[in-house]
Amino acid sequence: MRPLLRRLRRFARDTRGSVSVEFILAIPMLIWAFGASVVYLDAYRQSSVNLKAAYTISDLISRETGAVNDTYIDAMLSLLHLLTAAEDPSTLRITIIRWDQDQGRYHVDWSANRGFLFAHDDVTVMAIEDRLPVLPDGERVILVETRYRYDPLFNVGLGVIDLDNFVFARPRFAPQVVWGS
Repeated sequence: MRPLLRRLRRFARDTRGSVSVEFILAIPMLIWAFGASVVYLDAYRQSSVNLKAAYTISDLISRETGAVNDTYIDAMLSLLHLLTAAEDPSTLRITIIRWDQDQGRYHVDWSANRGFLFAHDDVTVMAIEDRLPVLPDGERVILVETRYRYDPLFNVGLGVIDLDNFVFARPRFAPQVVWGS
């Protein structure tokens, strides 16, 4: 038993090594770390691009003085695809919400949905009420929601995630953005 213990102690204290063996042991971890860095940086980049595109769309709609229709919303979806340069399609929902002081609640003036990642076309104000800004009586806000399903290039534990954005703006040059045909 003692010769075995002596050999184990000697092996534990031995600092000599083979570079090729150490390389073989370390390379999988280095490859995974590089892949994880690429995936996480790309996910943050895509999230940032989607948020900037949502702000751009909300700003465009806030400056609108004419009626908005289906063609206009389709053009906003095309703009979202152009700005994000994403391979997978994005989803866009634009909603005009008004605060009624007498009733003490928000009302949806109109809502338009393009894409497939939202569960339903209609916005349930009660579901998003805690995320809406405090508004004076009769004030309207333009809510732009975007969603993009991000599928990472490598499997590093991130998985497929939905990148959601919730952006609102006030109409700038008109008291409201109206829906027209």
